[in-house]
Amino acid sequence: MENKLTIEIYGEQYPIKGDVDIEYMRELADMVDNKMRKLVKKNQYLPIQRIGVLTALHIADDYFQLKKDYDELIKLLEDK
Repeated sequence: MENKLTIEIYGEQYPIKGDVDIEYMRELADMVDNKMRKLVKKNQYLPIQRIGVLTALHIADDYFQLKKDYDELIKLLEDK
Protein backbone atom coordinates (compact mmCIF):
# COMPACT_ATOMS: atom_id res chain seq x y z
CA MET A 1 0.00 0.00 0.00
CA GLU A 2 1.46 3.33 -1.06
CA ASN A 3 0.85 6.27 1.27
CA LYS A 4 0.95 9.89 0.10
CA LEU A 5 1.29 13.08 2.10
CA THR A 6 2.80 16.53 1.98
CA ILE A 7 5.57 17.22 4.45
CA GLU A 8 7.23 20.51 5.37
CA ILE A 9 10.97 20.85 5.78
CA TYR A 10 12.43 24.26 6.57
CA GLY A 11 9.40 26.09 5.27
CA GLU A 12 9.18 24.19 1.97
CA GLN A 13 6.44 21.70 1.22
CA TYR A 14 7.20 18.39 -0.46
CA PRO A 15 4.64 15.87 -1.68
CA ILE A 16 5.99 12.40 -0.95
CA LYS A 17 4.76 8.86 -1.24
CA GLY A 18 6.06 5.57 0.05
CA ASP A 19 5.26 2.08 1.24
CA VAL A 20 5.81 3.03 4.89
CA ASP A 21 3.53 4.36 7.59
CA ILE A 22 2.51 8.02 7.28
CA GLU A 23 3.58 8.73 10.84
CA TYR A 24 7.03 7.32 10.07
CA MET A 25 7.33 9.65 7.05
CA ARG A 26 6.36 12.58 9.29
CA GLU A 27 9.00 11.57 11.85
CA LEU A 28 11.66 11.47 9.13
CA ALA A 29 10.63 14.92 7.89
CA ASP A 30 10.68 16.29 11.45
CA MET A 31 14.17 14.91 12.01
CA VAL A 32 15.49 16.51 8.81
CA ASP A 33 13.73 19.80 9.60
CA ASN A 34 15.17 19.88 13.13
CA LYS A 35 18.70 19.13 11.94
CA MET A 36 18.47 21.86 9.30
CA ARG A 37 17.21 24.39 11.84
CA LYS A 38 20.06 23.54 14.24
CA LEU A 39 22.60 24.02 11.45
CA VAL A 40 21.05 27.34 10.43
CA LYS A 41 21.46 28.62 13.99
CA LYS A 42 25.21 27.94 13.74
CA ASN A 43 25.61 28.99 10.09
CA GLN A 44 22.92 31.59 9.48
CA TYR A 45 24.60 33.10 6.42
CA LEU A 46 24.95 29.91 4.39
CA PRO A 47 22.58 29.41 1.46
CA ILE A 48 19.80 26.90 2.05
CA GLN A 49 21.30 24.49 -0.51
CA ARG A 50 24.49 24.24 1.55
CA ILE A 51 22.46 23.78 4.71
CA GLY A 52 20.70 20.89 2.95
CA VAL A 53 24.00 19.28 1.97
CA LEU A 54 25.44 19.74 5.47
CA THR A 55 22.28 18.19 6.91
CA ALA A 56 22.67 15.21 4.59
CA LEU A 57 26.30 14.82 5.69
CA HIS A 58 25.31 14.93 9.37
CA ILE A 59 22.63 12.29 8.82
CA ALA A 60 25.11 10.13 6.86
CA ASP A 61 27.61 10.47 9.73
CA ASP A 62 24.93 9.44 12.23
CA TYR A 63 24.16 6.41 10.08
CA PHE A 64 27.80 5.34 9.71
CA GLN A 65 28.44 5.72 13.44
CA LEU A 66 25.39 3.59 14.25
CA LYS A 67 26.41 0.99 11.66
CA LYS A 68 29.92 0.84 13.13
CA ASP A 69 28.51 0.39 16.64
CA TYR A 70 26.10 -2.27 15.38
CA ASP A 71 28.85 -4.18 13.54
CA GLU A 72 31.06 -4.10 16.65
CA LEU A 73 28.19 -5.38 18.79
CA ILE A 74 27.48 -8.23 16.35
CA LYS A 75 31.18 -9.16 16.34
CA LEU A 76 31.22 -9.25 20.14
CA LEU A 77 28.15 -11.48 20.18
CA GLU A 78 29.63 -13.83 17.57
CA ASP A 79 32.90 -14.11 19.50
CA LYS A 80 31.10 -15.46 22.57
